[in-house]
Amino acid sequence: MNDWPEDGGYGRGSANSQPEGPRRMSHVQRPQVPQQPPRHDQGYQQGSGNQGYNPNFTQAQGSGYDSGYSSGQVYGGAQQGGAPQGGGRGTVPPQYAPGPGAGGPGRPAPDWRKRIKVGSIVLVVAVTAWGIGTYAWASSQMRNEVDLSKVIERPSEGDCTTYLIVGSDSREGMSAEEKKKLHTGSAEGKRTDSMMILASCSSGNTMVSLPRDSWVTIPSFVGSESGKTYPARGGSKLNAAYAMDGPELLVRTVEYNTGLRIDHYAEIGFAGFANIVDALGGVELNIEKGFKDKKSGANFQAGTQTLNGEQALAFVRTRYAFAESDLQRTKNQQKFLSALANQAATPGTILNPFALYPTLGAGLDTLIVDKDMSLYDLGKMFFAMKGINSGDGKSMNMPISGSAPQGSLKWDMPKVKQLVQQIQNDEKVTVESNR
Repeated sequence: MNDWPEDGGYGRGSANSQPEGPRRMSHVQRPQVPQQPPRHDQGYQQGSGNQGYNPNFTQAQGSGYDSGYSSGQVYGGAQQGGAPQGGGRGTVPPQYAPGPGAGGPGRPAPDWRKRIKVGSIVLVVAVTAWGIGTYAWASSQMRNEVDLSKVIERPSEGDCTTYLIVGSDSREGMSAEEKKKLHTGSAEGKRTDSMMILASCSSGNTMVSLPRDSWVTIPSFVGSESGKTYPARGGSKLNAAYAMDGPELLVRTVEYNTGLRIDHYAEIGFAGFANIVDALGGVELNIEKGFKDKKSGANFQAGTQTLNGEQALAFVRTRYAFAESDLQRTKNQQKFLSALANQAATPGTILNPFALYPTLGAGLDTLIVDKDMSLYDLGKMFFAMKGINSGDGKSMNMPISGSAPQGSLKWDMPKVKQLVQQIQNDEKVTVESNR
């Protein structure tokens, strides 16, 4: 299309020697060019006092130049009444995604089920690793020193698991001040201060105390250190066996006189016993009748009370304050050990590192066990003792028929045989002690 006149216009080869006057040229529509969003460095009111950001301000406006056209583009495609939303030159600034935590279409909602599942897995792995680490550490602290394979002529195995638990008067590792505080004296070496058989059975657990003055036969044996064979020795006190050749001969003597096979051996000295009690924060015990004893340092009133390590040791060692002497002492030992196990074998101790580690550290350093006993076996022993305290088992003295020479005690052998048979066959123990 030609916008110039056809009748001799200037510059068109007109014959007229004078040029025509100027004519208005019609407006030419420029092509539509999409408008780009302003950059971060554009849209400031140049030359004005207000430096605030104007989303509808363009560089052309700032320079005073107007292109003369509007793109007509509306971001988001929203218009009302034929007019674009927003102010300025018919444009709406781009809409940005909401920030973190605001939700909306720009950010998916958190998957809480997945988070809980992952958290649970992490927790289980952490607890498992802690348990394995604790088990490995505690196992390395155990003193597996007693070799029961050196015991000869052993009885056949029964249906129950049996433990010989020994409290010795060992003062190993104790200072002179500790010996004085705990009223232990300063005797060298070590002797048995208490002995008891713990039978862990499906029919019920049974704890049988063996008075250390029991009149027994020390059978022939092979020395645990020398390897020599020694002849039998009749008419001796039970604690003499330990003094002669230690734990191995004591196990041999108990098995020979009862006919009951001992599966595991555990021994603890004075210091270890007191330290375990203190690590637990004391043990609560109901003392039915108060008593005093200068030799052991006991001074107790009747009633429920919490005993610390020093008081607990005095309680289990006292014998001269009672008319029944050693028999009453064995009953007190059973009572206290059951209460100790009941407090130690609880979730509050086992699952609490601040209670578990001090307790294990205090006991394992002085606890001597046989070479085949694992930490798992030791745990089973404590839970069996706990079962007796909760009323699911039975505690008793070895049945006594009377006195023997040197102030010793003679066993009631018919009852002893019946008791052993019931334990071997995992039957409910019905035998009663005479005292």
